[in-house]
Amino acid sequence: MAIFITLAVSYNLINGVCGQLHLGPNAFITLGAYTAALLTLSPREKELIFIITPLIWPLDQVSLSFPLALLSGGLVAALFGFLTGFPVFRVRGDYLAIVTLGFGEVVRVLANNLQGLTNGPLGLKGLQPLTNLWWSWGVAAATVAVILSLVKSSYGRAMQAIRDDETAAQAMGVNTFRHLMLAYVLSAFCFGVAGGLLAHLITTISPSLFTFFLTFNLLIIIVVSGLGSTTGAVISAILFTLAGEWLRFVEEPHRLFGFDIPGIPGMRMVIFSLLLLVVIIFFRQGLMGRKEFSWQAAARFWKLSAIRRDAGNV
Repeated sequence: MAIFITLAVSYNLINGVCGQLHLGPNAFITLGAYTAALLTLSPREKELIFIITPLIWPLDQVSLSFPLALLSGGLVAALFGFLTGFPVFRVRGDYLAIVTLGFGEVVRVLANNLQGLTNGPLGLKGLQPLTNLWWSWGVAAATVAVILSLVKSSYGRAMQAIRDDETAAQAMGVNTFRHLMLAYVLSAFCFGVAGGLLAHLITTISPSLFTFFLTFNLLIIIVVSGLGSTTGAVISAILFTLAGEWLRFVEEPHRLFGFDIPGIPGMRMVIFSLLLLVVIIFFRQGLMGRKEFSWQAAARFWKLSAIRRDAGNV
């Protein structure tokens, strides 16, 4: 749940706050996951895992602590985000979506073929389960705090201006490329750290784990929550994770009214897709729209509820 909160809030920054259709977060999650995994493995463990093609030097000898490995995963993802940001932000709209989608597929294909770096289709197994509640929720809380602070700053207001009308924002003196690059690189860094946490949570990774299906899940979360709402992204990530566990029974075989109903793998995603359609039809701006949680609004709601309750008693 915490990892999905980190991913959703980071994804919402570029898609919701900046208004750019980015379809390649799985690429940065892949980079962060493999970097963190390779850096936490010992040289002996790497020798046992890379049985077909030896791991390239110096990664075969380097071994770091978990915090440094997570930081390295985030930095590698941010570096690739910076390098790819130059061609990505030369286009807009559907073209930007296609470019980022292609980048995600390129990274996945490379991870599947670079035997001496990623171990190819065999992936990396036997990782230590270093991700715990402290690390996952600590990173999630830090990500939410940083992105909320950014959105409320002058940089965040400039990003929202780009989302609403990029031409008008440029006319007002906003450097659109610099602000979009900031959001893109920051989200890439968070994706990389979350990828490292994910790798050390499930303790085994392979290229098949980082397909567009992962991006699709994140897209469902931020669209249902409301594009531009960090609070909504947090709530939607929690609901999505819980629903994913609660709906496991729909993929299991059942006996109903004397009939045997076989389990249908992937049925959960069909239900998620239907829910997404319902939200798009009846809640055009998502569950939260662009609203954010505030203690002042919560206090006003509480006072209004109390007044109505007292009026009802009278």
